[in-house]
Amino acid sequence: MKKIFVPVNEPIISKIERDYLLACIKNKEVSSSGNFVKEFEKQFAKKVNRKYAVAVSNGTAALQLAYESLNLKKGDEVIIPAFTIISCILPVVRSAATPVLVDSNINTWNMDINETINKISKKTKAIITPHIYGLTVDLDPLIRICKKKNIKIIEDAAESLGLKYKGSPCGSFGDVSTFSFFANKHITTGEGGMIVTNNRKIYESCKSLRNIFFNDERRFKHFGLGWNYRLTNMQAGLGLAQLKQLEKFVKIKRKIGNRYISKLKDLRHTIQPIKKLEYCENIFWVYGLVIKKNSKFKLEEIRKKLFKKGIETRNFFWPLNKQPILNKMGYFKNQKFPVAEYLSRNGFYIPTGLALTKKQQDIVIKGVQQVFKS
Repeated sequence: MKKIFVPVNEPIISKIERDYLLACIKNKEVSSSGNFVKEFEKQFAKKVNRKYAVAVSNGTAALQLAYESLNLKKGDEVIIPAFTIISCILPVVRSAATPVLVDSNINTWNMDINETINKISKKTKAIITPHIYGLTVDLDPLIRICKKKNIKIIEDAAESLGLKYKGSPCGSFGDVSTFSFFANKHITTGEGGMIVTNNRKIYESCKSLRNIFFNDERRFKHFGLGWNYRLTNMQAGLGLAQLKQLEKFVKIKRKIGNRYISKLKDLRHTIQPIKKLEYCENIFWVYGLVIKKNSKFKLEEIRKKLFKKGIETRNFFWPLNKQPILNKMGYFKNQKFPVAEYLSRNGFYIPTGLALTKKQQDIVIKGVQQVFKS
């Protein structure tokens, strides 16, 4: 009998998506010019309680434009967690600003709020707050001090569409917030991203930056340097169809995550995701496992054994202070972030894709139980 391979992620694409895509083709709205992009922006802004939304080509582009819209200057400091994807720091190191890293909480895997507050200085002008792997950053303490000190918050909600912090949707808190629609996110456009804000000036800036500063006065006459980070109507059509199903997708994710918690709770060698905090309920974008200190098990050995059983996994983010390219550029020499470094060397996640069947879940559960008993 052929062994079933369980991918780490597989999205749900159904008749709804096909209908939208066919409508794009029928109307010949396949480029970035057309009604589907505008409607996607409108519906998305409504979903996350924002006034404005700007659709872009991917989540990294969304972070870049969100950052550029704040007009940070040379010498300005930007606080970022060490444990996050490199996309969060790219716009900072490409500008004249100074990145300041903070460590993470060992249980939530999000940025350490106390350390973040302690590292705020007179030069701090922005804080990038990515919600990591299914739980939110505890935002209220940051929002209070940022308002007091006039510090901007870039809320990276790439992994958390549908997740709520104290009853309000992620993406509704930053001065500017960003999302990703990569294939492994809660809704997908294949590649794609979104910027949302309540600030008209930021909105207009992001629109111009996205579209290489085309303007109404005369086409091909440009008053600024921007990028071609436009989203196509084909992608927006797919996004609209997916957005209609967001609540269903969130329920599927939580059902998978809660089942894993129930079945894998006795793995004494691992730290597992927290189901619920006082300010949020885990959305289980991924289901992470962190091997405990002094365990006999090693990360790559576990992953190799699971792969042999037909179970795909992914290792956790590599910390920014240990990124080879950033070190080569002279950043973070001799800086240590023990929790971020520990998570990166000992953490991985198992399949949680929306299309994951119960049979596939059983294979994953049995496989994980076996490799941690061997």
